[in-house]
Amino acid sequence: MPHVITQSCCSDGSCVYACPVNCIHPTPDEPGFATAEMLYIDPVACVDCGACVSACPVGAIAPDTRLEPKQLPFVELNAAFYPEREGKLPPTSKLAPVIEAPVVYPRPTGPLTVAIVGSGPAAMYAADELLTQKGVRVNVFERLPTPYGLVRAGVAPDHQSTKGVTALFDRVTRDPGFTFYLNVEVGSDVTHDELLAHHHAVLYAVGAPNDRRLDIEGMGLPGTGTATEFVAWYNGHPEFTELPVDLSSERVVIVGNGNVALDVARILTTDPDTLARTDISDHALAALRNSNVTEVVIAARRGPADSAFTLPELIGLTSTSEVVLSAADHELVVRDLATAQDSLTRNKLELLSKLGDASAPVTRPRIRLAYRLTPKRVIGGVRAEAMEFTVTGTDEVRRLDTGLVLISIGYRGRPVRGLPFDETAAVVPNDGGRVFDPQTGAPVIGSYVAGWIKRGPTGFIGTNKSCASETVHNLVADYNDGLLRDPDRDRAKPAALEKLVRSRRPDLVDARGWKAIDATEIARGGDDRPRVKLTTVADMLAAAAAAPAPPLGRRLLAGLRR
Repeated sequence: MPHVITQSCCSDGSCVYACPVNCIHPTPDEPGFATAEMLYIDPVACVDCGACVSACPVGAIAPDTRLEPKQLPFVELNAAFYPEREGKLPPTSKLAPVIEAPVVYPRPTGPLTVAIVGSGPAAMYAADELLTQKGVRVNVFERLPTPYGLVRAGVAPDHQSTKGVTALFDRVTRDPGFTFYLNVEVGSDVTHDELLAHHHAVLYAVGAPNDRRLDIEGMGLPGTGTATEFVAWYNGHPEFTELPVDLSSERVVIVGNGNVALDVARILTTDPDTLARTDISDHALAALRNSNVTEVVIAARRGPADSAFTLPELIGLTSTSEVVLSAADHELVVRDLATAQDSLTRNKLELLSKLGDASAPVTRPRIRLAYRLTPKRVIGGVRAEAMEFTVTGTDEVRRLDTGLVLISIGYRGRPVRGLPFDETAAVVPNDGGRVFDPQTGAPVIGSYVAGWIKRGPTGFIGTNKSCASETVHNLVADYNDGLLRDPDRDRAKPAALEKLVRSRRPDLVDARGWKAIDATEIARGGDDRPRVKLTTVADMLAAAAAAPAPPLGRRLLAGLRR
């Protein structure tokens, strides 16, 4: 009974280290780990111990006899990753090589203290790695009153298992060395230099919050926007609750065919009664109940072999949604399949070849994948009415009538105040997470990065674990080598930092406040939904302010720490 990894794999590698026979690959130390679409369990080597099931933070692993029908393709997918062995067992080791936690050499002047800016996966994995060492203090700063970044505001509401990684993050926040400073914006409420005065180092894990834009005529008309904004809208991000989303037309066009495009298309075509059992925002659910959308076209500039979505996401999409191709695109798939070399591409194309025909009558909202369409312009007067494309490599023009155009062609990092920035790559220049000045090559002492602002918008939730680990190892090495300055004696105390931040941001939210917001949302969900999110900062702050005061003993202990 071999175990199987399914489409909700986060690729953080926890299962790899838990496996006693090293049957899960690629491992974090193998070259293909960073670019793998998922991890794979070898069905021949698996000894059915279940250690990987317990280790997986998103519940993505199960015995092959307990899979749901939509997960059955993953049995073959896991096995196909491994070569034919003519019935012979592969060589195994007792355990995959584990990257040891960095050892901090204590100083008589006090503990290593690190500020982390951002609270998404990269930030929380970095905090977790730092707090493996006794005495280390980590202060996490987040501009919203709620933490966890794209896990909260980016993961689709119908992918609840993926959000299970927050259980790990919640455990990190309970460490006595961890402090939340939520609803605090670094750069305005407190500066980089001020953070450095209170910490040995500042680690930025701020992601890539900007969208890559499409510079064509008509973009900017009402009825045009980005998939990222739309995702934030249906996930209840407080800055996007008022996004003017008009679903009165029968067709939506999404430009770009990565996983985000597939998420958006799936949400737009899923039965609202199904979504009503998720944590989708109430305003989005109401809009989707009144939607007139019957078709979502996902338009890609290149051909089927170059599809940007991952195979696991395509399998998941086709198992729940009606996905079709035009006759011309079916021909493109067959052509690409005849010349495809690598197995991953072949698997994608084989699945695409089995999709339905777009000429069939529309019986329920559906998704159409369209290829070799280069965006030309958006047509409209008062608002978007259609979008024109040229057939890639030709002068042929094709028009799709639509009232909503969403661009989904990637993310882009935003400059961090006080640090150098590479405008071309849209990242902070760094070497293994150490920030450096590209003009002089000199390190920016005490400054580090992890996640998308470090490596660009690539990988999955769990990819940030190894990324953050690399940064933390280098940070600790610099601390141990005496390269990081001690904070001023008066500023090294936790009370001094809290006093400074509260003087600038009296309504900051701490871990107790976040716990109150979390409990309020879960209670609002009742028995039918995992939670009903608060979608305005005012409501979040009200919930946080209603949190009960900590017990007297805990307050006395906090006073002693100060």
